[in-house]
Amino acid sequence: MMIRRIASSHAERRIADEPAQLEPWLQRMVDFVVAETTPITLPYVPEITLRLAPESVPLWTKIENELGPGPGPPYWAFAWVGGLALARYLIDHPALVAGHRVLDFASGSGLTAIAAAKAGAAHVLATDIDPLAVVALSLNADANGAAIQASAIDVLAEGAFDPASVDVVLAGDAFYDPTFAPRALAFLERCRVAGCDVLVGDPGRASLPVDRLKRISVQAVPVTLGFQYVAAAADDELHAASVWRWVE
Repeated sequence: MMIRRIASSHAERRIADEPAQLEPWLQRMVDFVVAETTPITLPYVPEITLRLAPESVPLWTKIENELGPGPGPPYWAFAWVGGLALARYLIDHPALVAGHRVLDFASGSGLTAIAAAKAGAAHVLATDIDPLAVVALSLNADANGAAIQASAIDVLAEGAFDPASVDVVLAGDAFYDPTFAPRALAFLERCRVAGCDVLVGDPGRASLPVDRLKRISVQAVPVTLGFQYVAAAADDELHAASVWRWVE
């Protein structure tokens, strides 16, 4: 496994080449992610393989029972429909990120970060406040041979992140929660004001700020039956999703 830096509010840790070099708390998370997920080649984005779980609620319960309370549901264990649409679009239109510095905001599994790396981005920073997500996306990046800087920094915190340090910001499925959406909106607006090209993948959720966006792609994405994501399970259905560009 390539070295990945994991930044937290307390310290900076590393996932290192040899498992024996990992600190016990980090090794426990790595072991958990590996045990609870299965590598799946994504049908819609076959260029990418992700470690996915079969079901969300049982996994969330197991996380709380074995690792303690976390920041929320295990979004990192699934490939969400907006991220799938955005990843497909990036791979098909590599000029959007090729040679650029890219931030994958609320990265989860690292799907769109990996797509950006495969499309030729000069540098990709993938951030998520869930430390299990940072572990999962690091494992996924390594499995796909993608050079990604994975960090648990909270880019929404005041002064934590300078949008001028990147050229492109990716936001797959960032508007899933109406309580989180206003914070995501404010952050992405700051990125746009700083000159970033902001690209959003979303199926059209109620909190999506469509008045600030221009739709640039409409796709029919295969997802697990009855859900807005791909899991480690059979049976799928098509779900509409779009890629949007921030214009305001």
